[in-house]
Amino acid sequence: MLGELIHDYKYHSVRALARPLAELLDSALPKDLPKDTRIVPLPTATHHIRSRGFDHTLLLAKKLGKLRNLPVEKLLERNKNTVQVGSDRSARLTQADSAYKINPKIKIDKNATYLLLDDVWTTGASVTSAVNKLKQKGAKKIVIALLAFSS
Repeated sequence: MLGELIHDYKYHSVRALARPLAELLDSALPKDLPKDTRIVPLPTATHHIRSRGFDHTLLLAKKLGKLRNLPVEKLLERNKNTVQVGSDRSARLTQADSAYKINPKIKIDKNATYLLLDDVWTTGASVTSAVNKLKQKGAKKIVIALLAFSS
């Protein structure tokens, strides 16, 4: 059921699912996140944004931010627009390693907590790469929020 919702949200551009998916995340996250928490959506490939008509992860982050009264920071940017769907584990790891960079317009607060948001964990390559980028720029506290795991 959850897989179908995520699929419809991402691949059939059903924007209305952003709110219930954000509510699901909200219910699964600890109620006592630090007040300095900032939501950081994992950036979506540009061509996916164009084909969907919206950035599904950013929209989800904004909905969650409203529910939690937390700011959303587009701290990560795409370095490349490679697509990982359909790639094997080795290719995903290689692609993800160079897929992201830190937005130079936003300064990392070393005392803040960053809630890294992604929709689906398949190999963990994207999230791992993003966490490494955040750490390299000085982030100390990083929490990961996902909608689902895929095998």
